[in-house]
Amino acid sequence: MSETLTELAAVSDTGAAVADAEALLSAELLEFLGCRTPDAWVAWALENPELLLIDHAQCEKKAASTAMSLLYRYVDQPLLLTKMSQLAREELLHFEQVVKLMEARGIAYRHLSASRYAEGLRRHVRPADPERLTDILIIGALIEARSCERFARLIPHLDAELAKFYRTLVKSEGRHYEDYLMLAQHLSTAPVESRIAFFVEREAALIQEPDTAFRFHSGVPA
Repeated sequence: MSETLTELAAVSDTGAAVADAEALLSAELLEFLGCRTPDAWVAWALENPELLLIDHAQCEKKAASTAMSLLYRYVDQPLLLTKMSQLAREELLHFEQVVKLMEARGIAYRHLSASRYAEGLRRHVRPADPERLTDILIIGALIEARSCERFARLIPHLDAELAKFYRTLVKSEGRHYEDYLMLAQHLSTAPVESRIAFFVEREAALIQEPDTAFRFHSGVPA
């Protein structure tokens, strides 16, 4: 009987932790995404804690690089310059924080091959501006929103230090998603709803399709 009560208490605690993490996500963000992260990916992540942190660091570095490339390319867009400058600084800070966490845990940072996720989205970017910029900003919003959602999915299953860190990232990544989406809507010369729907569908497919290598933005294990 005592074992049963202990098991029930553990289930209750886990459920409360999941609900608490879910509360970090806005209804708008969840509605924006075409699907939730499958449980199979969460289990895969927990089986690969070193790869999770290494690829997370790599994602932060890539996010900063994307923001910097937009800074250099679109010098005539003051709002974009301000938002991307702020975003690049935050992403580099996150990169430093992840690397520091890895060092404390004895995990060596190394290069990993990229997942098919970002390329699977960017292959649909239209070649000429202003359509090109609109597509890149929508993709940026999706990547940030998915990152935010995945942090929240992981939090209930992580140790206290990493869970606390990821809670702070949910807030910042959520803000980045909002900035990217706002810029896409503000800078586009045409309505963006159909283009958003297109990329949301592509993104959801990538998240639910099988992958052979675990990455932060990979699909489910093949």
